[in-house]
Amino acid sequence: MHRYVRMAVIGGLLCLVFRSEIRRVVRLWVTDASWSHGFLIPLFSLYFINQRRDAIVGLSHVRDPLAELLGGRRPRRLEAGQTRPAYVGLVVLLGTLAFYVFNVVSPSGYAYFRPLSLIVAVGAVVLFLGGWRLVRQTWLPIAFLIFAVPLPRRYYVALTMPMRKLAAAVAAVILNMVDDLAANAHGVVIDIVYRGERLEPPLDVAEACSGMRLLMAFVALGVAMAYLHERPMWQRVVLLLSTVPIAISCNIVRVTVTGFIYVLAGPKYAQGVYHDALGMAMLPLAFGLYGLLAWFMSSLFVEDKRAGADVVVRRRAIP
Repeated sequence: MHRYVRMAVIGGLLCLVFRSEIRRVVRLWVTDASWSHGFLIPLFSLYFINQRRDAIVGLSHVRDPLAELLGGRRPRRLEAGQTRPAYVGLVVLLGTLAFYVFNVVSPSGYAYFRPLSLIVAVGAVVLFLGGWRLVRQTWLPIAFLIFAVPLPRRYYVALTMPMRKLAAAVAAVILNMVDDLAANAHGVVIDIVYRGERLEPPLDVAEACSGMRLLMAFVALGVAMAYLHERPMWQRVVLLLSTVPIAISCNIVRVTVTGFIYVLAGPKYAQGVYHDALGMAMLPLAFGLYGLLAWFMSSLFVEDKRAGADVVVRRRAIP
């Protein structure tokens, strides 16, 4: 029981030190729909840890590193299935706290590194108390928390602009395949002429239609799925890398369908609740494509369950 008390105390201290950063990040989760998936990230991390529960529980601590550090006890020999605290974790923790304080008080401090300091501090505590064996079991749940940290605004906009232009260009090409319909993309704006009449206002691929929301959420979920699926490592890498083109493709589908709705049904059906509903529909489409790819690789490459078994080769006698 004392372990859980110690964990609660350390967790409470970290929350106390980084309380302002936690409040700021949670506020962005609430107010900015692009980062609303942040609420799910810590839950996924806890689920990952639960999946490794048996391996983590099987690692018992040889000693209390804090008591040994303060009392000068001689470390005992490490036995199988036990962990050795790594004092380099204490050095990393102190360095992280010093960097965080400097980043807060310095006029040249960078706000994005402040919540990241909390994640590094959590990893340092795990390394210090549990050693490298425990880190090997928990590194992904800790690193996964990065997906919950919102990107700086200028970098977010810089990433969304090329995606908006790509979606507008591809949607215009597809719309031009329809008779009596001409579409021309200028940056993120699509001018549409239908049956000789220019539709006003032009279709604007707004920031909300950039696909960045879907990309960030889907990449995070792709990491989770690749981690949880029992398959060869190369297939996990392929599944992880496929999340980016799948998310971009689904967003192109969204913009193209929005263009057809804009032309055939009217501008009011291409915005508001209809627009949001179409965006939500892209998530099951993305998961469908992701699942199709996973099924294809599983069906194309079938592992031989008889591998490792003795193989008997009969040779025909030569007369």
